[in-house]
This record gives sequence, C-alpha cells and structure tokens, in this order.
Amino acid sequence: MKKVILTMIALVTISLTVSAQKQVSTKTHFKFFSTTPAENIEANNYASVGTITPASGDIVFSVPMQSFEFEKALMQEHFNSKKFLNTKANPKAKLIGKIANLDAVNFTKDGTYNVDVTGDLTINGVTKPIKEKATVVIKEGKISLASKFNLTLADYEIAFKGGKPSTNIAKTVEVTVEANY
Repeated sequence: MKKVILTMIALVTISLTVSAQKQVSTKTHFKFFSTTPAENIEANNYASVGTITPASGDIVFSVPMQSFEFEKALMQEHFNSKKFLNTKANPKAKLIGKIANLDAVNFTKDGTYNVDVTGDLTINGVTKPIKEKATVVIKEGKISLASKFNLTLADYEIAFKGGKPSTNIAKTVEVTVEANY
C-alpha cells in the first residue's frame, strides 16, 4: 500500500512539473486569407515554431516569412518582394505574448479554455501591441492553442505603392493559428 501511495505522489509531482515547464510546438500552422474582387489569396506556413509556458502563460511564436506557400508562384513572388514584405530584410514575424487571464486555464485537467492573449507582434520590422482571443485545449496532458483574428496590413507598413498588385490585395487579412505542443 505504501508503494502505491508513493507511486501516485511521484506521478502527480511529475505531472505538475511537466505542466509548469515550457512546451514547444514544431507543429504550428499559420494561415492567412484575404478576399478581393479579383481573387482570394491564401497562404500556409508549417515551418513556424511556438512555445508556451503554462506556469507563467508566456507564449512566443517565430514565423519564417519565406515559408508561406501560395497556390500561385506569382503571389509568392509578390509577397516576398522588396515592394511588399521584403522578406530578405525581415525574414521572421514574431509574437511575444502572454495569456492575460491565466487563471481561466487548468493545465492539469482536460478541457477547452477561452483565453485572452496580449503581447507584441512584429511583422515587416514593425512592432505593435495586440490583444486577441484564443482557445487552449488540454487533452490527455497535451496542449493545443488556436486563434483566428484580422490583421490590418497598413499597421505593419505592408502595401504595394501602386500597380496592379495594389488593387488585388485586401487591406485586412484573416490570420489563423493552430499550435500543438
């Protein structure tokens, strides 16, 4: 009986220790979508990395901008060009944030938790504060995070100055994030 109790205490301690440590997601998917009268534009990025620290609520995402994949090669070329995002000069987007309402999440109990994420988002060399909604799911000890929000391109100095591409790009894009830690 003593062994059983000691084993249970050890398992609970290990579980609590693991849930307090930084978790890494190398299976993070970023997608953006925009619609214009000319056409819809969608790009996916599966090369992003994210971390979450359950004890503090810290969240970090690093997104290699040249890893966004488009349906059409010309879209990808425009996206990476000096006239739009200049991804050679600004190769990564980054979010350094925190779950603002950390007490709403029990990382040791399976469930779905609605959270507010606040922090600083850097895209195209421009950093702006953000506050967005996200969902944290705990299932069998695994953490996942999902969010969908709109991003105004002008806030990050992203725009074609003229020409045909400038009329084919929406002013706001929908961003979807899915991270499995």
